[in-house]
Amino acid sequence: MDDGHDGASLIATPRSTEDRGGPGRPRDRAGNVGFRLTRGSPSGCDNLGMVLEHALLSVKPGQEDDFIAAFAQAKTIIANMPGFVRLTLSKCLERKGTYLLLVEWSQLEDHTVGFRGSAQYQQWRQMLHHFYEPFPTVEHYEQVLSA
Repeated sequence: MDDGHDGASLIATPRSTEDRGGPGRPRDRAGNVGFRLTRGSPSGCDNLGMVLEHALLSVKPGQEDDFIAAFAQAKTIIANMPGFVRLTLSKCLERKGTYLLLVEWSQLEDHTVGFRGSAQYQQWRQMLHHFYEPFPTVEHYEQVLSA
């Protein structure tokens, strides 16, 4: 089924103050005032070229609070690496001590070569790796579809 959508997201972005005008401001096809619909992401680029790192982290029982505190400090290390886009750390609701780490990178090598080959990674390892039992498997994904 062809719905005329090329796979890019529609994003409503604020118009500049020059675009807004006064009374009788221009409206888009949906009647919205002050916004412009564009294709792509809010950052101006599609995520289709991004790489998503996935790690399911099993934290040793009783160390969850210490892990969260250490991770809050360690995230600044990874956030300053070239190619880093963003990360999320989520707590599993069904299994205590299980966390899902998702890190978005510009390209695979930003993680596998740049970060893992850096002195900063050694600091990251020292701060976090002793919390894991067993040690997590890290996998990388590229986006195929989104909604």
